[in-house]
Amino acid sequence: MRLQPRFRRPGGPWQASDAVLAIPLGLIVAILIADILTPPNLPLGPLLIVAPTMTAWFAGPLLTGAVGAIAVAAQVGAGVALGILDMAFLAQVLALVAVAVLVTGLCYLRTRHIQELAQVRTVSEVAQRAVLRPLPHRIGPLQVASAYLAAEENALIGGDLYAAVRTPSGTRLIIGDVMGKGLTAIGDAALLLGAFREAAHRRAELPELMAHLEQSVCVNLAQPAEGGEAGEGFITAAVLDVPDKSPKVQMVTCGHPPPLILHARQVAALPAARPAPPLGLCEMFSPEYFVDTFALQAGDLLLLYTDGVIEARNSHGAFYPLTERVARWPQISPPELVDRLCVDLLEHVGGRLTDDAAVIAIQRTQDAA
Repeated sequence: MRLQPRFRRPGGPWQASDAVLAIPLGLIVAILIADILTPPNLPLGPLLIVAPTMTAWFAGPLLTGAVGAIAVAAQVGAGVALGILDMAFLAQVLALVAVAVLVTGLCYLRTRHIQELAQVRTVSEVAQRAVLRPLPHRIGPLQVASAYLAAEENALIGGDLYAAVRTPSGTRLIIGDVMGKGLTAIGDAALLLGAFREAAHRRAELPELMAHLEQSVCVNLAQPAEGGEAGEGFITAAVLDVPDKSPKVQMVTCGHPPPLILHARQVAALPAARPAPPLGLCEMFSPEYFVDTFALQAGDLLLLYTDGVIEARNSHGAFYPLTERVARWPQISPPELVDRLCVDLLEHVGGRLTDDAAVIAIQRTQDAA
């Protein structure tokens, strides 16, 4: 879990951490007493600037300005008590005022920047979640869990994608990976997800659905991009049709890694017999889409993932051994599998991925009729 620094909202309710305010106030008192007790030729009043400077690290501009004003008042009070009101003392007071105002202004700018950044992040999170909607925990007879680990700092999603759509006879799922990173990859992922959600209800057969998705991606890539040139790229994807009343699952794979199935404490990959090329390679291929069928019995668990999982390397350059790790966790629920997998994957790479990674775990929880 990545932790973000917290700053108290100026003017908001005090918290336990506000007890730290006693430190700069205590410094003001200590410096004031020391200044009174020391000889006049050893002025300690300029040290009072430490109090507002320290306050600016953990408080907002209002408290920082208040502590600065207290520091100035303390220095003036010490000068009056000691009878030191010459030009040198006045210069010290003016210097303290100037520095306190400067520190308070910088604290205000920092707090304003933090608030703007928090607002931008909130909007960004809403926009990203609108593109990649969280999957429900239950879809028909399926228990579902999913996770997305974004490689880019402060991002929730990137070029990986997944979605699920209910049909009259079952559930259709897609998982994919867009070539590239950044906003372009997110835009391509959003387009494919929109095309899938719109067509999954209407296309009766998977090959027909895949042809529609291919056409949508190709049309998008043909549009002029930045610089006036058409976009270049492709998307690996796998689409599955999981019926409610039959254990036979249909799958079409377009250059995507094969899913894993956990059955009777055994883990097996489900490679496509005749995989199609990735979506978007319109000018290079005229793809045919072949349907692979496999059984998903009650209690079986199916794991879908992107290549960011199996291509994750540790400090020695070793790839993440997905099949080996999953085999260690038999008889596990989808949420537990996804949680353990994410923790184990991040431990493998030392806490930071170099590529986005997405996983979906589904389990049939009732016998097919």
